[in-house]
Amino acid sequence: MHSPSHEQHVELKLARLRDAQRIAVMSRDLIEFDLPWSWTAPRIAAHIRSSESNVLTAWVDSRLVGFALMQYFNEHAHLNLLGVEPAYRRFGIGRRLIEWLEETARVGDIFTITLEVRAGQQGSRTFYRALGYREDKYIPGYYSGREAAVRMSHDLRRPSSNSLH
Repeated sequence: MHSPSHEQHVELKLARLRDAQRIAVMSRDLIEFDLPWSWTAPRIAAHIRSSESNVLTAWVDSRLVGFALMQYFNEHAHLNLLGVEPAYRRFGIGRRLIEWLEETARVGDIFTITLEVRAGQQGSRTFYRALGYREDKYIPGYYSGREAAVRMSHDLRRPSSNSLH
């Protein structure tokens, strides 16, 4: 494996069923560490099949390096998962995944995105704030009764603001 760089071509593609297992393992390792594994391959596959979800993947040289899962409802969308392999972070992959999913929401006349992030993940919270997400609510015990979450939202009609809420 060679080290990533800004010059590498990142290809975004909708996930295929055969990607479900790898996405699930990445979710377990990157997002659900120290928690019971809930985003299993069958659950990911159900979202890949669903017309109300998009499971987006990021590839570099035929290697899956990131993914995001957004579920769409009548009036809002919910970002369930976002993960990028550590070696590929800080190259704009997470931002590109989010921007693609937000644009899809806009096309469907959905302008509010919500998500939950582990309260202790300051880097993730800072990332989302930089993309215009506001911290709306602190939810104790959200993750299997073990860890708090911060609910965040983004109004896509409003210009992004990097200020803290």
